[in-house]
Amino acid sequence: MHPSHRQQDSIILWQRRLWKTMDEQKKARTLVDLLKEHHVDDVLEGEVIDEIELSEIKPNPFQPRRMFDQEKINELSQSIKEHGVFQPVILKRTREGYVIVSGERRYRAVQQVGLKTIPAIVRQYEESKVAEIALAENLQRENLTTIEEAEAYKIVMQKLNLTQGELAEKVGKSRSHVTNILGLLNLPEEVQDMMLRNQLSMGHARALSKLEDQEKIIKLAQTIVQKDLSVRQVEELAKIEEKKNKIQIKKEHRFKQEERQLTERIGYRTRISDKKITIFFDEEQLEDVIKRLLKS
Repeated sequence: MHPSHRQQDSIILWQRRLWKTMDEQKKARTLVDLLKEHHVDDVLEGEVIDEIELSEIKPNPFQPRRMFDQEKINELSQSIKEHGVFQPVILKRTREGYVIVSGERRYRAVQQVGLKTIPAIVRQYEESKVAEIALAENLQRENLTTIEEAEAYKIVMQKLNLTQGELAEKVGKSRSHVTNILGLLNLPEEVQDMMLRNQLSMGHARALSKLEDQEKIIKLAQTIVQKDLSVRQVEELAKIEEKKNKIQIKKEHRFKQEERQLTERIGYRTRISDKKITIFFDEEQLEDVIKRLLKS
């Protein structure tokens, strides 16, 4: 007995719904989903808001933000002076007291006002979730500097054991974006600090990252800030430095075989350039070096 047309239509509709459900389940949970799942902005039924002593609270160790906008904190402090704290912070209990899961700006503003306590909800989270929520909040609601974003990505990848591809899905970014951002952590600390203070853009940093010599990277970064160079100008300068470096490498390797042979013959490390031969030895070894050279 064959199914009727109506039954066939019902089967096809059921299959489509099933496939849609399976597709939705396959999709990676994004950070937006995470904030919704953990009701970061909500007071759940049965939860109690307590006044917690500020002295018992520590900032989130996974907080990606290293630079807080003081003007915004001043505005929030003024609002708290006039109206109090509208939204409680979320804390996780630890052996030493409490750690902030969500609401560090409110915590800093309350400190600035001079209050001793802050309204809070205490929830139990795994350490990995605390790191994930901190990243989610900052990426979704505040503009992190690219260095803060890179450090946050690194922490979450380590805590959740994620690949770059998995992290990209979770934060809703392309894999190349995540790779480029993480690559900034290879720049010298001095240059990272310039990015943290928004003195260098992502474009500047990408141009600088093509250079290998750390000292040259720092020097060029300082020039960018001093002369307010555009990304195009920096790319051109980086190309020139790269060419110089390749020429220097070729020159350094020109007499590599002769350096090895001479080192073996006299027993002392040597370096040969276009205009001189350098022999490395200690002061008390001078006579021995002379004897070996005369023998050669």
